[in-house]
Amino acid sequence: MLGRRNPQIGLFDGDRVYLEHVGRNTFYAFLAREGHDLFKDEDYAQLYDQRLGRPSVPPSRLCVALILQYYEGCSDQEASDRAAYDQRWKVALGAGEMERPFAKSTLQLFRAQLLVHEKARALFESSLELARRKGQLRRDGRVKLALDTTNILGRGAVMDTYNLISEGVRLLVKALARAKGQKPDEYACSQGLGRHFGSSIKGESQVDWDDEGARSAFLASLVADARRALELAGQVCQGLEKDSAAVRRIEAVSQMLASILLQDVEVVRESKDDGGEPKELVKIKHNPSGQRICSVGDPEMRHGRKSASKRFDGHKLGIGVDVESQLIAGVDVLEGSAADDEGSLELAQASAEALDTEPDEVEVLADCAYGDGENRARFQEAGIDLKAKVPAPGGSGDYFKKTDFVIDLETMTCTCPGGQTTDVLRSAGQEAGQPRQNFVFDGRVCGACPLREHCFKLTQPRGRRVALHPQEALLQQAREWQRSPDFDRFRKQRQTVEHRIARMVQLGMRQARYCGRRKTLFQALLTATVANLTLIAGRMSAEGPSQGYLTSSADAVGTLPGVLQALWGAASAVFTRRRPSRRYPRPIRLGSPLSFTKTRFRLQF
Repeated sequence: MLGRRNPQIGLFDGDRVYLEHVGRNTFYAFLAREGHDLFKDEDYAQLYDQRLGRPSVPPSRLCVALILQYYEGCSDQEASDRAAYDQRWKVALGAGEMERPFAKSTLQLFRAQLLVHEKARALFESSLELARRKGQLRRDGRVKLALDTTNILGRGAVMDTYNLISEGVRLLVKALARAKGQKPDEYACSQGLGRHFGSSIKGESQVDWDDEGARSAFLASLVADARRALELAGQVCQGLEKDSAAVRRIEAVSQMLASILLQDVEVVRESKDDGGEPKELVKIKHNPSGQRICSVGDPEMRHGRKSASKRFDGHKLGIGVDVESQLIAGVDVLEGSAADDEGSLELAQASAEALDTEPDEVEVLADCAYGDGENRARFQEAGIDLKAKVPAPGGSGDYFKKTDFVIDLETMTCTCPGGQTTDVLRSAGQEAGQPRQNFVFDGRVCGACPLREHCFKLTQPRGRRVALHPQEALLQQAREWQRSPDFDRFRKQRQTVEHRIARMVQLGMRQARYCGRRKTLFQALLTATVANLTLIAGRMSAEGPSQGYLTSSADAVGTLPGVLQALWGAASAVFTRRRPSRRYPRPIRLGSPLSFTKTRFRLQF
């Protein structure tokens, strides 16, 4: 059942005994002051039974422990040890000097409950609520929201095609053996698949890797083993109860193995010179899909790129940052192969909702990856103003680009740098479900133009063609804005999101702690929460000493000598009947240092 944190603060709690030693301006003291209001036990009551069981560790204390874990980047066992022995953690948790607040399994179970019940976002939203209470979410006109993405390296091991197929067979055989109640290696040997349970499928095979035919034969044998495992999966599932946990587990692994075969393997027919029957060769595809599974340990990992030269395997992190307060307002985790602007509208809307702002009052700042016409149209339809640089037009060499032509949308004409104008529009097919059109110049006019060698290749007999984008009006408005002085202010303000991404990377967001996008999103939310709380704590420390919890003179006990001093002062105030004589020092004031040498005390009745 739900355990609640005792509102009564003990004299020997960590936030009393070690506060002065740890420091009042540290992040640990900030959590000790604000933790009671930041996380409420009642907000997590649905995670526990209301009547049965012993009282749990207060969830508010476990929330603080998770914040500290991501702040210091430690493991679950390390977090449990630090909560038991680290004075800084005892201050933040308000734990007693000899108390062990929680075990490793308690923290793991609580994190699993947050993940299952989707309560991780509640911790993230609590950081924004605290900033609102502290007056750090002030508004001066419209809300400016900066968006950007960065790569996250996946947790699973990236494998080549040979190891992917072998590992997929091994996982499927393990699921089948579990359903039949047998040991995996024994079941694999009985089905002729025992070689996949060795140390390395490639290391134990006797293959001449310089011989293409030998490589093809080895790959064909692996494909045959995979098909054999898929057939066994179908036979085993027929004897199990439909929609049972075992069937769902087998179907998930079977689907993953089948996807690996489809994405990585192809059969090529090679004809012989003597006119014989063509020979079939099993080969690895050279240009696999962007949705390729690259890890069996984490099937949701994808090959991704942040630039033409920067390639990674994992996921993409997208965040939205309030420019004025520099607080992270929205977090999302995308596929590694997804475009940067994928889900950007939903991220902007979620960030506006977290900031208690209407979408029409939000101005989104982003880089050129968000600035294509389709994305601008989506934002315009949602009523959100998108400020992003237009991607540079395609082209090579020194030829005139599209931006060198003047397109008049009112008269639907296009004028080239040579002064020629055309109103001829021709269809150019469809792209992303939208019709494309091109302005076409007369080939005879272009042939006699002195600028032709700077316009297009001389070998082309036809005239120059200029594409008319379906959202050409939005793109023209954006290019006009890029030439205004407001563009320089935009570039400086957009740097806020880059600073916040750097802070999340500093907190360990570059490497995923868990497998799967859902768990990685949990990590991103907790990391963003820590980034927000450290920013709030730093500003509060810069403003001066806080007034409130643990800051009044009556609460400033500090260390164990200070506790004894407070008890002595209280006893003196109660039992003293007359003023002390001049022979003895005056009663020690609360908060002054206590000296045990060359000082005599007298208790008068």
